[in-house]
Amino acid sequence: MNPFLEVAIEAAREAGSILLADFDHPRKIAYKGDVDLVTEADRRSEQAVVARLRSHFPRHAILGEEGGGYGDASAQGADAVRHCWYVDPLDGTTNFAHGYPCFCVSIGLAENVKPGASPTPDDLLIGVVYDPIRGELFTAARGEGAFLNQRKIQVSSVASLATSLLATGFPSHKRAQNPNIHYYWDFTMCSHGVRRDGSAALDLAGVACGRFDGFWEFGLKPWDTAAGVLLVREAGGMVSDFAGRPYRLGGPELCASNKLVHEEMQHVAADIVERAATRPAP
Repeated sequence: MNPFLEVAIEAAREAGSILLADFDHPRKIAYKGDVDLVTEADRRSEQAVVARLRSHFPRHAILGEEGGGYGDASAQGADAVRHCWYVDPLDGTTNFAHGYPCFCVSIGLAENVKPGASPTPDDLLIGVVYDPIRGELFTAARGEGAFLNQRKIQVSSVASLATSLLATGFPSHKRAQNPNIHYYWDFTMCSHGVRRDGSAALDLAGVACGRFDGFWEFGLKPWDTAAGVLLVREAGGMVSDFAGRPYRLGGPELCASNKLVHEEMQHVAADIVERAATRPAP
């Protein structure tokens, strides 16, 4: 097995065990903002992942949601610049905190990442998304395909947006400034439906294995998408922004699909932008 992937799987399973053990107990919750919460499980999960990655790849840079950056790539030599891990130790924290069983551990690895730069999907090497509730382990390595519990997966063959099941997400902060409610309405009306489960990594994994035919969201961070984007691409899907430009991790918008409905999704988004541009100012 790919040595990077092997370690990422070990780290994800260890972190998942921590989350699973804490899930049925009273949860200690703190807030990073007005509504953006973090649990003790987030921190313990991230510490476990970082410790394992550090023990195997001490010169790699690590960017984690709860702890920020681990290691100064510029100070550690070329190897640290070449490899950067993106770790979301608990994607779906709000779900976890409320006892809703939809959350995961997400770990991605990119190469040739300069300090401060945003990787593209072409830079991604490894992606692991682990759902400890369902015992589902999604894995991908560049050029080697995508797998669910070691079974190869691929995106769906649904060819029409009208018969598609889509997924999206909404931010926990600055909701009034986020445009997604308009997209949610339009995509709901022109598809079989839209699901909003609160975990971008699991939504992307859902596209990769054909449960969803498309996914879009705004304002996602690199640790939200690094693993899931690679899963979608390795499963035969497509990832871009709404204009069709290559998606960069941490970019303002993400559109992922089975390729077949991608153009229709772009057209819906373009119509929304056009209507907004002609709408009279309040």
